[in-house]
Amino acid sequence: MKHESITYRTCSALETIDLGRELGMLLRKSDVVALMGEPGSGKTWFTKGLALGLGVPSDIVITSPSFSLVNEYKGRCALFHIDVYRLDGVSDFLSTGLEEYFHQDGVVVMEWADRWPEILPEWSIIVTISIIDDKTRNIILSGRHLNVVEIIKRMPESKIIGDF
Repeated sequence: MKHESITYRTCSALETIDLGRELGMLLRKSDVVALMGEPGSGKTWFTKGLALGLGVPSDIVITSPSFSLVNEYKGRCALFHIDVYRLDGVSDFLSTGLEEYFHQDGVVVMEWADRWPEILPEWSIIVTISIIDDKTRNIILSGRHLNVVEIIKRMPESKIIGDF
């Protein structure tokens, strides 16, 4: 299958949340979202939007699970928010049992997924967030699995700055 990608530009944290919400509304149980981007790029803001799109109540505070490794939220399906930043390698990831979340009855969002892309399931939606300036971000959604391609094609066309 051909690799698909689409690039968005957001100009505020609220726009980043809204883009995440749009993606979240399209996700189903067993989908995996692999977040990549430098510190402060907006990975957790994007996850806040995903949670809203998945039906997590807006009064629930979404935080990065930097120390707990996984935060779980209840919406129309479970959201498992994983942060692998503090792990030293693939062996740490596997010894914690985190890969089991890929086969649970929910959506997995993994921050710092670029550390070990080899652990990601082939059906992962890759979300790469780049800092343009203090408020502006380029956000690329990509993947090649049939499910990912279908999701990308259903995303809104506003804020698109390019597709490849």
